[in-house]
Amino acid sequence: MFTEIWKSFRTMPVWVQIWVAFLLSPINMAALFFINQPSGIWVAILAIGAMMLNMPVIMYDRGFSKLMALPHLIPWTILVLWIAFARPVGSAGYDTYLWILLVTNLISLGFDFPDALKWWKGDREPARP
Repeated sequence: MFTEIWKSFRTMPVWVQIWVAFLLSPINMAALFFINQPSGIWVAILAIGAMMLNMPVIMYDRGFSKLMALPHLIPWTILVLWIAFARPVGSAGYDTYLWILLVTNLISLGFDFPDALKWWKGDREPARP
């Protein structure tokens, strides 16, 4: 199963692989470094929780499919709106992180909403070599 998942990941365009492995995932996981900041635990739950919800999808599909967009929609939309309009006040490093997280997840949602719609309309095959 893990070989199939890895092959599916490697089938995606290189820029998507770089985006997921070196930007999207690490930036959201970095929320763990700020759990002691105001609302830091909630930021971590929303940021990381949306990614963790993809694990059953990846395992079920044995790869990466457009269904992976769905678990991001609600938590990251809430997170983006919260950071944009009710940003928790904390250290300068936390503030910088929240800006980076906001931009990162806005970009991701820009892909996720269309992918979720494509999945809804029937594009349900995982990436395969």
